[in-house]
Amino acid sequence: MNKPERVPIVPRNFNYAEFLASLNNEQFRLLFELNDTKYHYYDKWKYLASDWGMDPQQLWAGVKTARIGQKSLTISQLPGFSFKVNTPTVVQEYLHTFDMNLGGNLQGDTVIPSEDQDRYLISSLMEEAIASSQLEGAATTRKVAKEMLENNRKPRNHSEQMILNNYEAMKWIVAHKEEPFTIDRIKTLQAIITKDTLYGEEPGTFRTTDDFNVVDVQTGAVLYSPPVAGQLDDLMKAFCNFANDDLKLSFFLHPITRGIIVHFLMGYIHPFPDGNGRTARTLFYWYLLKHGYWLIEYMSVSRIILHSKAQYAKAYLHTEQDDNDLTYFIIYNLKSIDKALDELRQYIKRKTTEKQNALTLLRHTNFNERQIILLQELMQDSTLFFTVQQVQNKFGVSNQTARNDLNGLAEQGIFEKRRTGHRMQFLPRPDFMKKIQGK
Repeated sequence: MNKPERVPIVPRNFNYAEFLASLNNEQFRLLFELNDTKYHYYDKWKYLASDWGMDPQQLWAGVKTARIGQKSLTISQLPGFSFKVNTPTVVQEYLHTFDMNLGGNLQGDTVIPSEDQDRYLISSLMEEAIASSQLEGAATTRKVAKEMLENNRKPRNHSEQMILNNYEAMKWIVAHKEEPFTIDRIKTLQAIITKDTLYGEEPGTFRTTDDFNVVDVQTGAVLYSPPVAGQLDDLMKAFCNFANDDLKLSFFLHPITRGIIVHFLMGYIHPFPDGNGRTARTLFYWYLLKHGYWLIEYMSVSRIILHSKAQYAKAYLHTEQDDNDLTYFIIYNLKSIDKALDELRQYIKRKTTEKQNALTLLRHTNFNERQIILLQELMQDSTLFFTVQQVQNKFGVSNQTARNDLNGLAEQGIFEKRRTGHRMQFLPRPDFMKKIQGK
């Protein structure tokens, strides 16, 4: 990825009134509409200037002046930690949607059937752990990774260790979501995330040298150089001050916007030798859960980011290259949250339909809900097999309950047992469909 061109500086003698007077009606409309609904970076405005037969720097000066309502946010008095935040219509629309959908009174059967909430939560934490690790280079498939997590299988390689660590980190923040952010807790979280994956570095410790840069993996070009190690203690104190809402602002900053800025700052400060990105995304979840946006733990935002990695990187770079304007990073993440919410809705709708179809097929049987879900999965993929540990983790039930579920299906001739080492596997019999249908 090429580093984006730094935006031009607006000339001090720029005459905004003359600039607006020079636009025709369509250009005038587009200037404010695009600024409010798209919030383009300079490169897009530069191409538009060419279409308009206008000097790109002149058009950009007009765009920046139109953004004059930006708020200033100073995290630390150290250089580079004063930011700009804007609230164009696109941001306000997303925030309103999330306020209506991610928290409050919707907790319950309206969004996720109560009997399925535990199962969906376990699955979503796994999905987020897998995707966040894949973003940082974990090379394994989702299917293999989920099988490892469900079966409590030991990681076989570095990539699987990353995913297991991320899963443990997601469970950790759910368990500690009411606690304030502290440097020690953030170090603990990073230590969980990087357990057995660092080479020559101690988990849970800040970097002590200044030779860490964010580079393009393909070209090796330096995209970003983080603050020097000697500033990290002060910066992380300032970070916790902001994340705990102790930084007094002269304007309202929406909690979801704050959570996204927490995400940004962890990557921007880059306090650890490794795991900064995974830590940043986990802290984002922690912040939103602390502020009552309970549905976020059922969503995998990193899975959306994984499919738009270039845009994710550009959102960081556009902020840095345009006078620390956080609005680019905020909009990118709001879009990702919106897609993750849509994916969750589609997933629940699909799973609810599948469950109803299975219940219809099995209405004259005495299978319990968990057994019906296992049979439903089996009907979709007859190559599956299950273990007691897998069912225990999948549904969040006791070992004995999982064992009873599988033994019950075996007793009805649907599964056959096969011992592999110390583990008992339950495999479908060739005629399992006839047994399900009572034939």
